[in-house]
Amino acid sequence: MVPAIVSIGMAVTVEAQRVRLAILILALSAFAVLLFSRPAIPQDVAYHHMADTRRAFGVTNGLNVLSNVPFALVGVFGVIGVARRCAWEGEHDPRRRGPHFVLFGGMALTAIGSGYYHLAPDNARLLWDRLPMACVCAGLVVVVLAECVSARAARRLFLPILASAVASVGYWRWSELHGAGDLRPYAFVQYGSLLVIALILALFAGRHRGERYLIAGLLAYGVAKAFEMADAFVFAITRHAVSGHTIKHLIAAAGLACIAAATQPRA
Repeated sequence: MVPAIVSIGMAVTVEAQRVRLAILILALSAFAVLLFSRPAIPQDVAYHHMADTRRAFGVTNGLNVLSNVPFALVGVFGVIGVARRCAWEGEHDPRRRGPHFVLFGGMALTAIGSGYYHLAPDNARLLWDRLPMACVCAGLVVVVLAECVSARAARRLFLPILASAVASVGYWRWSELHGAGDLRPYAFVQYGSLLVIALILALFAGRHRGERYLIAGLLAYGVAKAFEMADAFVFAITRHAVSGHTIKHLIAAAGLACIAAATQPRA
């Protein structure tokens, strides 16, 4: 009697897992169809025009550059935490901790890439801003996938997801250089990652120990994007004290700190 009940319970669990995965795949596929069915999206040159172009502490576009420092702090502490955990466990499998290093290393490199871009914003420099952020997206998706869905699947998908993320930025830059700019692949990586993570947290609720921190990080990202779009407006209402873009960096860094707290590897 008991073995039969256990067998039925396992069958129901497996079927439920398949339904959740089907929903996840269908939602991501629908997003891809909607995105790639529209014409190519070139980079708007107005994106490079920041409201606050003042020098600060001798740095051109000072506050927009220096507000990237928190990204470095979060990333470095994250990398140190993962390295210590690996040393303590004697872990040498790059497929297991690799996503964590990519996630936190990408955060640290975002400070460098974004700082470099904001010194003299243009498409050439934007490449180095977007590359580390694409790596952050890839690392985060794989880490959440491993904890909430399947560690085995996450290990297998790690390199393909990372390569696709990097390629999306490379393709965008290549397309701009050839006069046919197309941001769609990069948009798929960035917003598709957010969609996947949000759906995993909803469909596999309770499986991630840092679920609340992840949700806070995603919400912070949304707020940061809102401040980015209100760059000039915020600069005006604060009487040129601070721009929306600078605040965007600080809120985004706080969001990444929440994500870092949620995704430190388990003991």
